[in-house]
Amino acid sequence: MTAWAKFPKTELHLHLEGAAQPDFIRMLAAEKSVDLGGIFNADGHYDYPDFLSFLKVYEKACEVLQGPDDFRRLVEAVLENSASHGVVYTEIFVSPDFCGGGDQGAWNEYFAAMCEGAANAEARHGIIARFILTSVRHLGPEQAVVTAKVAVNTDSPMLVGYGMGGDENYLRAADFTSAFDIARDAGMHLTSHAGEMAGAASVKDTLDHLRVSRLGHGVRAVEDTELVKRIVDQGIVLEVNPGSNVSLGVASDWQSHPIKDLVAAGVKVTVSTDDPPFFHTDMTREYDMLNCTFGWGVAEFDAINQTAARAAFCDDATRAIVISKLGEAI
Repeated sequence: MTAWAKFPKTELHLHLEGAAQPDFIRMLAAEKSVDLGGIFNADGHYDYPDFLSFLKVYEKACEVLQGPDDFRRLVEAVLENSASHGVVYTEIFVSPDFCGGGDQGAWNEYFAAMCEGAANAEARHGIIARFILTSVRHLGPEQAVVTAKVAVNTDSPMLVGYGMGGDENYLRAADFTSAFDIARDAGMHLTSHAGEMAGAASVKDTLDHLRVSRLGHGVRAVEDTELVKRIVDQGIVLEVNPGSNVSLGVASDWQSHPIKDLVAAGVKVTVSTDDPPFFHTDMTREYDMLNCTFGWGVAEFDAINQTAARAAFCDDATRAIVISKLGEAI
């Protein structure tokens, strides 16, 4: 690992199941005698040719996560890995659709196990984790409402927000207004994927109708200069995942990734890994590539981490701890 591995980092965009290393999934599959089919290539990595295939492989891998204790183990494994790359605070996307199917009682058991895993990881590795409950867009608006109701009925300081992932080209953001209204009326912080596999119009639709304070990805807003100005004026924070974007073809390569242009325009950006083993990345590699590609160093990385700490959905006491951790030397 390079010197950037030890640089204190904040990560705001990480999918729990998508952070499961292939070896972890294979281990659970062997324990449960589950046939995962052809989701791995000859090198043992997740295998998919395009974004929709990625979603199918993702969901297939989730079949081995069959009970609360599997999710506890997964949280511990993911956070141990994150901590090894200098992450001091992370917000993790989790969904009842993979944990109890939207049943509140079942979800509560799963979430308690996740929180136990997070507490264990914090005690062992010092990393602080919080969770954002997400709906899955391609499961439709009605299921998103179910998920939002589960979110607002989850009484835990570890749950800090509500959001939406999945296939961005399925329906319009406006179709999910009811779910986001439920979460907003309950006082929850909001984020949603937009401007990744769909263009600037998707970002505008999301800001108009879901009224989020953060955007998952959001990078294709760069296609519309007026929209970029709106994002700056409204103080919207982008959860940018450069390695993921390059892997999925949102950007053709690192040199053409718009993160530098967005920063130059005054947009508040953060850096995360999204689904790291799927995209052959980690937080150290993200920093290495930003350093090699754009010449970013301590000043730039400190700025994006301070932005992330301020944009985090955690309470102010936790935020103060995170900021103090970010101030530690490399």
